[in-house]
Amino acid sequence: MTNADDELWSIEERFWTGGEEHYARTLDAQCVMAFPAPAGILAGARKIADSLKGAPRWSSVAMSERHMSRPAADVGVLAYKARGEREGAPPYEAYCTSTYRRDGDGWRLVQHQQTPLATDPAA
Repeated sequence: MTNADDELWSIEERFWTGGEEHYARTLDAQCVMAFPAPAGILAGARKIADSLKGAPRWSSVAMSERHMSRPAADVGVLAYKARGEREGAPPYEAYCTSTYRRDGDGWRLVQHQQTPLATDPAA
């Protein structure tokens, strides 16, 4: 892994565990996110950041089955299985993808998507 690869994984982890400052600093203005209901599709850095105000943050996240592709020097695509934990709630597991672009100020998240894993073995 390169330093840029490590940096992208670190940025991604902070999207789970970090606060509003990380979102404000790292979201691309045109970012699009797709979450399970009721959140659904969120578009634009301001709308995404506003939706997170006061929302409980994850105390930890484990990312497994990691895959990264670099289709261009200034683009990074991450795919992984996440297991997020927060106090007073059952663990949340999902397959996730995120796409970043690098500009003069660093990496910016332009896309994030989550597909939750079934928590009921019969599902």
